Amino acid sequence: MKLLSVAVPCYNSESYMDRCIQSLLTGGDEIEILIVDDGSTKDRTPQIADEYERQHPSICKAIHQENGGHGQAVNAGLAAASGIFFKVVDSDDWVNEEAFQKILAVLRQYAQPESEENALDMLVSNFVYEKQGAKRKKVMNYRSAFPQNELFGWKDVRFFMKGQYILMHSVIYRTSMLRDCGLLLPKHTFYVDNIFVYYPLPHVRRLYYLDVNFYRYFIGRDDQSVNEKVMIGRIDQQLLVTRLMLGYYDILKLKPRKLRHYMMSYLEIMMTISSMLAIQSGEPENLQKKKELWQYLRKQNFPLFIRIRWGFLGQGVNLPGRSGRKIFSVCYKITRKFYGFN
Repeated sequence: MKLLSVAVPCYNSESYMDRCIQSLLTGGDEIEILIVDDGSTKDRTPQIADEYERQHPSICKAIHQENGGHGQAVNAGLAAASGIFFKVVDSDDWVNEEAFQKILAVLRQYAQPESEENALDMLVSNFVYEKQGAKRKKVMNYRSAFPQNELFGWKDVRFFMKGQYILMHSVIYRTSMLRDCGLLLPKHTFYVDNIFVYYPLPHVRRLYYLDVNFYRYFIGRDDQSVNEKVMIGRIDQQLLVTRLMLGYYDILKLKPRKLRHYMMSYLEIMMTISSMLAIQSGEPENLQKKKELWQYLRKQNFPLFIRIRWGFLGQGVNLPGRSGRKIFSVCYKITRKFYGFN
């Protein structure tokens, strides 16, 4: 059994997948790299995956499947994983080698727990926005939220600042926990990384935060899924993921208060992003979809609707009329420039 399985979803990734895989190979024989070719047809992605398997048979495994999207590639990686822990690294991203060794040292420590109370379900580390052309690299850390270098539970969580939330880049999960909770991401849908990090959280009992800048999150390709124009073009998929996540919130009724609060804050961010895309598009059809999303939340979970709709962000994205949308759009652009996202 491997210590860590890393799934690398690849779709026509020839021009950048080498950097990703080479950075992961520094983990050595304790890890397995599951290179999932998601039906690539336009370049040598399938051949490159096979070459890595031939060159590193004890570490790399090539998985070929019909195109099913990012979520199906993650599903395939999880199904094939033999590691005690599981992580996803997108093929245009990479990891820091020095931080990787520190990550593996922590995973080793908790690989074979003496009891369930000592089982590590989720390891959190920092990630860096590697935005093309940006002089200042923004680091997402969790020092204000989590104790450092110790096993802890949700009751020990401190304070999450606005905009500080856990992404796929931040997490490594215990593989058995992901399987036991029934995680299955939808096919042919973008932005399912939000579901990947959100759905398992109620099943996480013990966490560990390591303050290292491990994951390097590349932003800059015109065709990238987080490019604003691309996101607007795929607004229906963003709305679908948001609706699915709203439906998951009920499973938190008996969970710790701090976890419940964090999950509600995450939904607030998802509602804000969906609304922002509709406003930025300026299309009447998308503005109607925004209205329908808020109506859906009101009908689905009225107490949650009240808390999100009348919070700071909820009021911002629902300022009335064309002038209200223009005010929000200006505020959004200032925020985007300051934080360096998209």
